[in-house]
Amino acid sequence: MTDYIQAWQCIGCGRIEAPQPCIGVCRDRKVQFIGRLEHEGVLAESAALRAQRDRACAMLARFVAATPRAGHWEESWHALHAQLAQVLAMLAAEPE
Repeated sequence: MTDYIQAWQCIGCGRIEAPQPCIGVCRDRKVQFIGRLEHEGVLAESAALRAQRDRACAMLARFVAATPRAGHWEESWHALHAQLAQVLAMLAAEPE
């Protein structure tokens, strides 16, 4: 679970102060921050999910242009079924 840190940021100069606002010289607004490690973890997870999505899209894109050969639709169906099962298994797995 992410812990947020409440702080105050000056809307003029951008100075950040916590846990309470300054003496009133600046005009502050409330902002929230998360820790660097939590942020980097979310970035890494997001990149892994994007890579997984890209792999799934590449696997699925092959089916757009696929056309069964005359008289071989059943073979094509079984091949398609097996390859789609691989896509589903890859999507069900945890991203790397």
